[in-house]
Amino acid sequence: MDDALRSSSNLSRKVVSVAAGEAHTLALTGDGCVYSWGRGMFGRLGIGSEADALFPVQVKCDICSESEEKRLKFVGIAAGAYHSMALAENAVVPRMMEHFLGLTSFDSVTNGSETKREAPLKACSVKAGGMMSLAIDNLGTLWIWGNCPQQSSSSGESGFSLVSSFTPIPVWDFHGHTVVKVACGNEHVVALVTVGETYEGEDLVCYSWGNNNHGQLGLGDRESRIHPEIVETFNQHSPWAIYEVACGAFHTALLTHKKRPNEKLESTCWTFGLGENGQLGHGTSQSALKPEPVNELPQDAYLVSVDCGLFHTGVVSSAGDVWSWGMEKGLGLCPDARFTGTDAGDALSPLRITGPQEPRFHDPVQVVCGAAHTVLVANDGYKLWSWGRGRSGVLGTGQTIDFFAPTAVMWPPLADDFKDQGLNNVTKDDNLESKESEEVAEIEKRLSSAMEEMKLLQSKLSMMERYAGILHGSIFGKPFTEEDIPSSLRDSGTFDIAKEWEDMLESADRSKLIRLELFYRNMLSGVKDKHMKRRIQEIIKECVPSTQGK
Repeated sequence: MDDALRSSSNLSRKVVSVAAGEAHTLALTGDGCVYSWGRGMFGRLGIGSEADALFPVQVKCDICSESEEKRLKFVGIAAGAYHSMALAENAVVPRMMEHFLGLTSFDSVTNGSETKREAPLKACSVKAGGMMSLAIDNLGTLWIWGNCPQQSSSSGESGFSLVSSFTPIPVWDFHGHTVVKVACGNEHVVALVTVGETYEGEDLVCYSWGNNNHGQLGLGDRESRIHPEIVETFNQHSPWAIYEVACGAFHTALLTHKKRPNEKLESTCWTFGLGENGQLGHGTSQSALKPEPVNELPQDAYLVSVDCGLFHTGVVSSAGDVWSWGMEKGLGLCPDARFTGTDAGDALSPLRITGPQEPRFHDPVQVVCGAAHTVLVANDGYKLWSWGRGRSGVLGTGQTIDFFAPTAVMWPPLADDFKDQGLNNVTKDDNLESKESEEVAEIEKRLSSAMEEMKLLQSKLSMMERYAGILHGSIFGKPFTEEDIPSSLRDSGTFDIAKEWEDMLESADRSKLIRLELFYRNMLSGVKDKHMKRRIQEIIKECVPSTQGK
């Protein structure tokens, strides 16, 4: 295999970025491909249907021109609660931008009265949260669309509301400055913006605006803002250089380091906003109106990534240490029956998340948090770990169960894994090109057959789940959920129906027992009636031949 093909194979396996929505996950690879998995409702996976995906599936975004079919190469991804975005190479922003304030990029300077052709503005990064979408262009201008914080026409001058915008609109408050990074929650936005016109490394200040009911803007009060305001803790005179920002539904997290560091580079995580589930990591369930450091994180750790879920927060250090805090042991899970006694409750301070074999994760890249799950990119992008709520396959493990500790995502995807293995096996001798082609073709044929069989099994499983749900609803009067699976079957794989029936009757309240009695009384009556009809038919059949013989 030549170096170009081998390099391309490695890039296709390397994850350079991940994003997590309410119950779905996205991954971007080094060769510009996007993969998605988890809940498919509303088409958020981009796979052409609303079906769930239990493991990574490539998002096909080919474009056809008159001359050829071209595969788009992607350079960025983002996930809102129920939608996804992928930024293609050479993505051009709406031309309406060119009509505002003379913000236009030129190929060259004006020569006399002649102005040469203007270069198009391009989106450089995208971000999403809740039902809001954001993009930053190559001039450092921020664009926003979806549910945008705006002036409320019906609430007076200080009124605040979310107004739906179906096309991107520029945020002109930062004219003359460059927006470098941005994040958004359900109803608020936080941006890192340069002090001057261009980015010089440690000159970022923090702005926030939107809903502030829980202090998620970090401005010291609960008043909402329709225009960006500086978070004074991180103004241009702050000793802290801010380099990462993340937003949960109603809280915010930031990463900083000292502008004049000592010999050892250290960092601090700051949080503010809603704290009732411990998502701020301050050791209490109180909200914070201004940024406060998460003091229980190690002082000598350098944090490379932070993200916020619905009610939990996660960080990872350059050494591979991962911490999480917030709702139900920091996993983002709602209260679950499997957490009992001292194990139950929210994590008010950072909890260390350890790997299955070693306490640290090698060469960490990024951590992201969905509503109730977390995904970590490690091994320099070649391995993914996930934990938390597993419904709809959001963890990418091929299963829909919850994991309370990191488990390996099925990465690289099955197709890529087979192809890569085949290519490695058949390219030891560069002179065997025809044999290589035949073996790769055979591997692809077997892979295609395996994928078809897997789709058939998924269809059968879905049908069985629906059938079980109908039966469960008929008997118990409520939809079937994962919690209804008997613990003996869930934990050990064995099922004693007599014992489970006895336990269920023992734990049932009076209303449930009455419903069960009515259901089985009606069922028994139906069985007796059918049995009687069958017996009558049999007697008639026995009598008819004897009557005809006379």
